Amino acid sequence: MIDISSIDKYLLLHGDCMERMKEIPDSSIELILCDPPYNLAKYSTGNMKFNWRNEINNDVAKWDLIELSPADLLDEFKRLLTPTGNIFVFTSYHMIGKWHEVFDKEFDTFQFMVWHKTNPVPNIRKSSFLNSCELIVCMWNKGHTWNFLKQSGMHNFIEAPVCMGYERLKSPKHPTQKPLSVLKHIIKIASNEQDLVLDMFMGVGSTGVATVELNRRFIGIEIDEEYYRASIKRMKS
Repeated sequence: MIDISSIDKYLLLHGDCMERMKEIPDSSIELILCDPPYNLAKYSTGNMKFNWRNEINNDVAKWDLIELSPADLLDEFKRLLTPTGNIFVFTSYHMIGKWHEVFDKEFDTFQFMVWHKTNPVPNIRKSSFLNSCELIVCMWNKGHTWNFLKQSGMHNFIEAPVCMGYERLKSPKHPTQKPLSVLKHIIKIASNEQDLVLDMFMGVGSTGVATVELNRRFIGIEIDEEYYRASIKRMKS
């Protein structure tokens, strides 16, 4: 069992999160903030190639093909969360109903946020809406940590660009890397300094970077070795 009192800033774990989470003590996590697979890969129409610009990546990584059921995470989420804890999970339009079905009856409050991407991938073919919004489901019980910002900062709607420039990792490139600005906004509201934040789908460590920069502590779990190594390097920098 992990000694959480020994975690000064962060602890990164490699492996299957369903197994590694068992090493974390009961009621030790103040904020679960994660970005699990959306299971959208099966809907992909493939990359779009053009002779006048770089191709548009419309594919999702192979790990997204592995079906995720919110019900598989319920018991561990409830076991790990402190009585004052919060849960924020990035998800997709076709998964939000599954999250609601499983988690709504287990917590006093189930809400959602919308992240509006101000620079989404263009729809070159003009065949549908731009994919400019992502959903974040939120769950908590009475007495949960809640740092209410000014009224204009407490909408359940966040506008921010996707990762670009220096923030975007070039190698390995993670197709769903989340921007620090969105993660920090959530962390500020839903946790306090020195609280312990968990991301069991860590990817390239964005949640960890945001957490430590805001003087919280972090546990990250990642099954992909390349992403895990990138997270270690990123957290040390």
